[in-house]
Amino acid sequence: MALKDRSRGVPALDVTAGLIALLAVGGVLWSPKLSNTFAKANGSVKPVQVMVDVRHVSAADPEALVQEALAAGRTSIIIRNQPAGSVKLIRVEDINRVLVAVQPDGSVVTAPDPNRASINKLNARFVLEGDATVSKSGVVLAGTKLKVGTPVELEGALYRLNGTVSGVKVQ
Repeated sequence: MALKDRSRGVPALDVTAGLIALLAVGGVLWSPKLSNTFAKANGSVKPVQVMVDVRHVSAADPEALVQEALAAGRTSIIIRNQPAGSVKLIRVEDINRVLVAVQPDGSVVTAPDPNRASINKLNARFVLEGDATVSKSGVVLAGTKLKVGTPVELEGALYRLNGTVSGVKVQ
């Protein structure tokens, strides 16, 4: 008789466990990697180049910091305090201030700032490349819109730099 009572209904705990297992399988199948694969297949994901300007960062040896970043080849990017994964580091451009002087004959002469070596400040443009979703509203990298002026952080093994997006090019 006890066996007959047990077969009448399914315990609520078993139903709950079954629903949790079903949700877990659905989560695995509908993962960001899978939806990113679908987006690549239909052409909405494209390679983009992002320029990030980092200004007035105190560093004991700015040149060594830049060389370390280039040697790594990749950097983690954080957009509006949200981790957005890792992107390829293409190059780092020097954007230090240049002195301009107008000569008596009307010509213009430029020279690098002579105080640059003694100040030890990093002023650089990091050129990054990654895959992003491109739509009518703009470029979306890791679920976050990326536009000129957006604050970002670049992070490597030995550095964490605050910067601002200064350019976005869809390739």
